[in-house]
Amino acid sequence: MITTAMTLDGYRISESLGVIRGITVRSRSILGNFAGSIQTIFGGSISIYKELCEQTRLEAFEEMIQHAEQLGANGIVNMRYDANEVMNGVTEVLAYGTAVRVEKI
Repeated sequence: MITTAMTLDGYRISESLGVIRGITVRSRSILGNFAGSIQTIFGGSISIYKELCEQTRLEAFEEMIQHAEQLGANGIVNMRYDANEVMNGVTEVLAYGTAVRVEKI
């Protein structure tokens, strides 16, 4: 169970296990950048970059879940994403939250 809220409805947090995170750093290939540039000429959704962003967030999200599981968590609260440009064309995406153990109320 994962939420951006600070609580999980119907559950009581029995233990907070600390901050967990998943991080990935990605760039688009030269061919991908070329295809993206072509798409910008015509406007609208730039599918090649949209796909890259979605894959990058998913990778960070799954790594965050693995980190929580390693701590024995069965929930994550206050989940967030953050992104920073490391260098031109290279982006870091961080998924983070608080790993918790919860019990059904």
